[in-house]
Amino acid sequence: MKKTFLLLIILFAFYSVKAQNENRTAANPYEKKNEIKLNLISPFIGAVEAGFERHLNKNSSLGISALIVYDDKKNEDMNYYVSPYYRYYFGKKYASGFFAEGFGMFTSIDGKKIYSADQLTFTENKDVYDAALGAGLGYKLVTKKGLVFEANASYGKLLFNADKIDHTVVAKYGLSIGYRF
Repeated sequence: MKKTFLLLIILFAFYSVKAQNENRTAANPYEKKNEIKLNLISPFIGAVEAGFERHLNKNSSLGISALIVYDDKKNEDMNYYVSPYYRYYFGKKYASGFFAEGFGMFTSIDGKKIYSADQLTFTENKDVYDAALGAGLGYKLVTKKGLVFEANASYGKLLFNADKIDHTVVAKYGLSIGYRF
């Protein structure tokens, strides 16, 4: 009798521990830590941009995005960039709603264009590698199934080689769709 009673107590203890773990993870479907995203605007400028984001807590995350230009006729200046970022979310739900972003960027940009006297032909200097720092704003919507919709705009300033190219400012725009897992 004592052995049967002891066996029932042990089984009940294991069952209750298992039930607690299941309830805790299923409590909020929004609290998944990772996201992958694809920018839907970038093909219109002849590029592809993808990103990954890791949520640190309810209000903040770290991420990285990369853009590669495949059509030089649509995007004449940028070649590619890799951009890590930090975001702070102001929404009530887990890592969603309105956010502010600070980012860094390593980029490859076409060199300065030097026009001839007739202004019809030009020569282009070699590609310039530079770093930039900037900030931006955006909004993220997350569904219960884990689909992510995001809109953002960010601007930054080139730090080192701005005199070797035709502009000193970089911009990141996005209408992205993704998945939270």
